[in-house]
Amino acid sequence: MVFEHTISLRVRYAETDQMGYVYYGNYAIYYEVARVECIRALGCSYKSLEEDGILLPVYEHYSKFIAPARYDEILTIKTRIKEKPTSSRIQFEYEIFNENGKIINIGSTTLVFVNKQTGRPCLVPDRISRLFDVLS
Repeated sequence: MVFEHTISLRVRYAETDQMGYVYYGNYAIYYEVARVECIRALGCSYKSLEEDGILLPVYEHYSKFIAPARYDEILTIKTRIKEKPTSSRIQFEYEIFNENGKIINIGSTTLVFVNKQTGRPCLVPDRISRLFDVLS
């Protein structure tokens, strides 16, 4: 099972450093934007999960920089979920491409489903599991 979603975004001036490259910390924000839209494309939203008392903090983050992104470029971000979430975790993988279609960054994040009231990890919500059952 693989679910894939793609978005595009334009690099804003405030996201670049003195060299004109996207500052490395902004890639985590790009991953978040892509991840939120990936979940939405599955038929769910972060907002609705939070309203149901489920939070999704990042447990692990990995990023590899292959080439720089620059101001005003349109980046394409592919987000993949390769496995149905198990127990309390879900993993996302990312590939970021520049306007020429060259891969410039790869990464991944693992998030944990957390009960908002207790602050403790919880099982994957049933409605999320059902979304992945439909894809299988």
